[in-house]
Amino acid sequence: MTSKLDQLREITTVVADTGDIEAVARLKPVDCTTNPSIVLKALGTPMFADAIKEAVTWGKKQGGNPEAVSSAVADRLAISVGAALVKLVPGRVSTEVDADLSFDTEASLAKARAIIAAYKDRGIGQDRILIKLASTWEGIRAAEVLQKEGIDCNLTLLFSKAQAIACADAKVFLISPFVGRILDWYKKSTGKDYTAEEDPGVISVREIYNYYKANDIKTIVMGASFRSAGEIEALAGCDRLTISPNLLDELAKDEGKLERKLSPESRKPDPKVSVDEKTFRWMMNEDAMATEKLAEGIRAFAKDLGTLRTMVQKELQLAAA
Repeated sequence: MTSKLDQLREITTVVADTGDIEAVARLKPVDCTTNPSIVLKALGTPMFADAIKEAVTWGKKQGGNPEAVSSAVADRLAISVGAALVKLVPGRVSTEVDADLSFDTEASLAKARAIIAAYKDRGIGQDRILIKLASTWEGIRAAEVLQKEGIDCNLTLLFSKAQAIACADAKVFLISPFVGRILDWYKKSTGKDYTAEEDPGVISVREIYNYYKANDIKTIVMGASFRSAGEIEALAGCDRLTISPNLLDELAKDEGKLERKLSPESRKPDPKVSVDEKTFRWMMNEDAMATEKLAEGIRAFAKDLGTLRTMVQKELQLAAA
């Protein structure tokens, strides 16, 4: 019998949630997703030692404020990780706009366009890249503009149907509703353990998937942030799933039968609605889990981005000594 991973690939586009070059080469996902945490981890491996040297050498030649230079070098390194992944996958690589810009639409737009330009300088077209933005009201508005410019976006840190509806209204290319982080919140809040079928994160993604299919919304649903293979199996059939290497390996070793759980044909009626800014903010305010996990996620990514910039500053100082 084929593995559960192979069975999953027949009904869902499998994406690797990693910057681990060796794992991507071995597991052969269609796409790759990255974030500041993944980029930082990738740069800690010997594989990117030359990329760090190149970026630091480039940074020494730049003028201006030292903080601006270190930020530019950090951006260059994120592109280096993305460019390495592009060579290994047939599809897209997601590269994230700085988390500290999550509440600034115009700055997010400028950063997104700069990311696309940086990839273009390396001979990589925008058709191979997804711009990753936090699912704040401001991030969604930036994505709406970018989509009109032909730049496809991946809206991340998505924890609620309110965010999913706003993303659909903005006609974004893809959303990444988080599963495991929703489960984390509920386990901490209730003290309960949940089966895969009871998992609040699984239920959330199923509801969003059904809403999109019921209303013929073209935005791709890509479940993310998994804590177990059981969560992945409970979402088999979702448009895409982005999965960490350890869980991909677990699925590859399991030769049990995988049951399809989601299908466009099995959708149930769910009337289409739209949300304006006032409604969006109120719906988020009423959803403690979504509000808290969105804020927590932005803080965590901003912290790792700060760690990366600090590392770059030290490398620039060493190079100048």
